[in-house]
Amino acid sequence: MKVFDLGFYANNVRYIGFVSLVIGVAAWAVDLTGVVYECPYCRSQRTVIGLLGIILMMPNFRHWILRYVGSVLAFFGAFVAASQNFMGWKKISGGTFTFNEAIYIDPFILSGCALFIIIGQAWLLLMGEAPKGEPEQD
Repeated sequence: MKVFDLGFYANNVRYIGFVSLVIGVAAWAVDLTGVVYECPYCRSQRTVIGLLGIILMMPNFRHWILRYVGSVLAFFGAFVAASQNFMGWKKISGGTFTFNEAIYIDPFILSGCALFIIIGQAWLLLMGEAPKGEPEQD
């Protein structure tokens, strides 16, 4: 199954970058329209996801400067996401954790998703060339 093949993602980096940009813009849209509350953690994460998406769509995204800038952004975004997610784990340990009534905007779940997305983007940015044997689909 191609979904479990790393080469599939390596060969479709620009498409993944576009999807990441759409996720970042959509998340900002729900923030700016007031659907979700203003959260500096969430805003940082959605900005990083969008900026990494832009980098992944660039023609020479594997250039060392873009990898460096992307790495810094990814580290920052992952740190913020992990910090926000840890606050949920702290509440779990203290016995005070509850999910948000609207579970689709729960910060514990969303920060976990952001962490997975940002780390995935960083892997794609930092991995070598696409695996041989499969043509790139750019």
